[in-house]
Amino acid sequence: MQLMVSRLLWPLLAGTSLALIYLGMETGHGILAFNLAYLGLAVTIALLERVMPHEALWLENDGQMGPDLAHTLLSKGIAQVIVTVIVFMGIAEWVKPADSPFWPESWPLPAQIALGLVLVEAGLYWKHRLAHEWPWLWRFHAVHHSVTRLWFFNTGRFHPVDTMTGLLVGIPVLLLLGASQPVLLMVSAVTAVVGILTHCNIDMRCGWLSYVFNTPQTHRWHHSRNLDEGNRNYGENLMLFDMILGTYINPNRRPPADIGIENEMPADFIGQLKIPFTRAPL
Repeated sequence: MQLMVSRLLWPLLAGTSLALIYLGMETGHGILAFNLAYLGLAVTIALLERVMPHEALWLENDGQMGPDLAHTLLSKGIAQVIVTVIVFMGIAEWVKPADSPFWPESWPLPAQIALGLVLVEAGLYWKHRLAHEWPWLWRFHAVHHSVTRLWFFNTGRFHPVDTMTGLLVGIPVLLLLGASQPVLLMVSAVTAVVGILTHCNIDMRCGWLSYVFNTPQTHRWHHSRNLDEGNRNYGENLMLFDMILGTYINPNRRPPADIGIENEMPADFIGQLKIPFTRAPL
């Protein structure tokens, strides 16, 4: 029974959350639906992590809940304010080119959303990959990789510089191409929903979905201390570019439970914000 549940959980949680957001958008309450669906998903994941954890070790307190919450409030707050202003305050329509020849408005909405995800993924993939390969970008991204356990609560543990560089290669691309407000909202919703699910400490068997989407199974390898495993699976939502460019990994064995970075990260929030600007190695 638990095996069946573990196989159904990812599509059930992701599909239900996105369907609720879509219905809210259709009735003119997109931002409210987004926040309620995300909150409901977070609470559901928190409960499931206690009932059927992937790693029991990751249930233990790592002393980082304060910094994790502060990072989430800052970075996710910045992201939501920007997306809200762009999508819901008229900026999207103002920036949108008149009669843009670049965006296929005649396509069905699901096809436009899929196209938007692929276009945004191209920028997010390379931004993420370069954050591992360029030392000056890694200094900021290391704050995220310094976690020693994966669970829903540290999904938003990103340095604000890391967050801002990610935002620059995402939604602005769709804006310049003339994507509509529903496309912008749903692409942002997919990114948020997939993001919190990738970090969850729940026993999920995602099967073939891990070849399409960034799932907990693929993302756990990305947090490995072994760089041959950790410098893989850069996809934010989709594994498309990892598959094309040879950075995909999903071995038929259990991902490591001992995760993190080799160098020390300050234990406090302010120290974590400051350390990328110092000479301390990361």
